[in-house]
Amino acid sequence: MTTNLAVASEELVHQFMKQLIKRNPGQTEFHQAVQEFAEVIIPFIQENPKYQGYKLMERLTEPDRAISFRVCWMDDKGEIQVNRGYRVQFNNAIGPYKGGLRFHPTVNISILKFLGFEQIFKNSLTTLPMGGGKGGSDFDPKGKSDREVMAFCQAFMTELYRHIGPDTDVPAGDIGVGGREVGYMFGMYKKLRNEHTGVLTGKGFPFGGSRLRPEATGYGNVYFMQNMLATKGDSINGKTCVVSGSGNVAQFTVEKLIELGGKVITMSDSSGMIIDKDGIDTEKLEWIMELKNVRRGRIKEYADKFGAEYIEKGEPWSIPCDLAFPSATQNEITEKEAKMLVNNGVIGVGEGANMPTDVDGVRVFLNARILYSPGKVSNAGGVATSGLEMSQNSLRISWDRAEVDSRLKEIMKDIHEQCVSYGKGSDGYVDYVKGANIGGFVRVADALIAQGIV
Repeated sequence: MTTNLAVASEELVHQFMKQLIKRNPGQTEFHQAVQEFAEVIIPFIQENPKYQGYKLMERLTEPDRAISFRVCWMDDKGEIQVNRGYRVQFNNAIGPYKGGLRFHPTVNISILKFLGFEQIFKNSLTTLPMGGGKGGSDFDPKGKSDREVMAFCQAFMTELYRHIGPDTDVPAGDIGVGGREVGYMFGMYKKLRNEHTGVLTGKGFPFGGSRLRPEATGYGNVYFMQNMLATKGDSINGKTCVVSGSGNVAQFTVEKLIELGGKVITMSDSSGMIIDKDGIDTEKLEWIMELKNVRRGRIKEYADKFGAEYIEKGEPWSIPCDLAFPSATQNEITEKEAKMLVNNGVIGVGEGANMPTDVDGVRVFLNARILYSPGKVSNAGGVATSGLEMSQNSLRISWDRAEVDSRLKEIMKDIHEQCVSYGKGSDGYVDYVKGANIGGFVRVADALIAQGIV
């Protein structure tokens, strides 16, 4: 009986994906995100009649709307530049659309649909009232002056402001969008609407931002790893850790790992990787933060400064370690890299980036029975703290750092408990992919059913 059900579910997944790919040709990142979700949720629906007959998968994989628009701005040479802007408002069943804006040359509708789709369930797992969305542009802030970045952000907001609002859609930052960019966009929104509202999160603290927001994604990732290790009676203290990336998420992942006694030996950027066998300490991390956030330099400079090894175009997955934290971008770990990590003795992988492990790599981790948390749970700390920023803005109050950190820890603990509840097998192994997908799905599905066919 169980075997027959599994075969039937597999065929349903195949047919569903066939139709989805036909309907969304060429959107490979979106296909990948849906495939991983469908492999868990379609069998779950088959086993639970409560969710049958509502076309939930079809409704969840079709955005409420996807907006594309032209962005014209003038560079420092007086030349007109043209970029493309997007906002994908995916699902608002449990709250206003919520999700970041990404400024990077690779941004396209497929990537934003994958991110927006994942955001629905990530936001659901936080238990905060937030729907899922994502947006951005193919604009590249690297190498641009502050004036050029401001010019672009203001031009971008002259269209985006029509589609967002504190009770409609609340964007945040993502790759290429930090405090500087959010500040410029918020200033333009405020001017256009003549109102000071919590329409963007990740704002500067003096004008409505939350304490701990920059740190939240990295900190939350480490807190989730703490929760996973605790199920084995273990901790981060004394563990050798590899981290990819050197942006916001990577920086604060490293900061929290150092605080908890972990030894971080790698960081990277698009040009290459550094290996510091002595470990990156607090002083070295402060130097990296100044390098990346102020001087906007390359990670190779760290190797020159501290005598560390540098590998051009290198990635840390071949380095023996206890814990790995992919914190750069999607699909940086394939089956090959996953096998290297497992063969070198990794016991836990916590995803700081969105979908940094491809489908085959995920299967390697699950088959090896290691602790593996997909990005939709382990990097949910960022959007959770954005949700806390929304609450503070609505209440016109500001919590101190300790209060926000306490709430963040509790949210990550709650997310972990949901994953264990839905993902723990009869042998005691917790499949966090299954747990995350079902945990995120149930709350959204219940809301969709209750609200009718809309």
